[in-house]
Amino acid sequence: MNSQEPILVYVEDDENSIFVMKMVVERVMGLPTLYVLQSRADFVQQVKELGVVPDVFLLDIQMKPYDGVKLLSMLRGDPQFNKSKVIALTASVTNEEVSLLKSGGFDGAIAKPLNIDVFPDLIARIMKGERVWYVA
Repeated sequence: MNSQEPILVYVEDDENSIFVMKMVVERVMGLPTLYVLQSRADFVQQVKELGVVPDVFLLDIQMKPYDGVKLLSMLRGDPQFNKSKVIALTASVTNEEVSLLKSGGFDGAIAKPLNIDVFPDLIARIMKGERVWYVA
């Protein structure tokens, strides 16, 4: 993983959520770039075209045509992204869903809407290798 500034990729289909995430990452956290990608069949190719290996993928769970679980499967199928952390972003935070996300291979989950005061610390913890399940 990157020891400097984290390389973050966000996959989301809601424009308002993208706006908020960009604001938090670029203005609050002071990171120069947030890569925003689309949920498409060529998702892994989109990531490879960035020219960097992301440290953290932030995947919305409720997307079309491919949800976050399917995108996770695509990423885990490519050894280039074995060390990348994959975090689910979800508005549905039932105990059952959290269990499904854990057993499905996610490295953590963060509840939506984002808590702007907590999010930067969550990313720092993820970068240190901690599994973060912030669903409260």
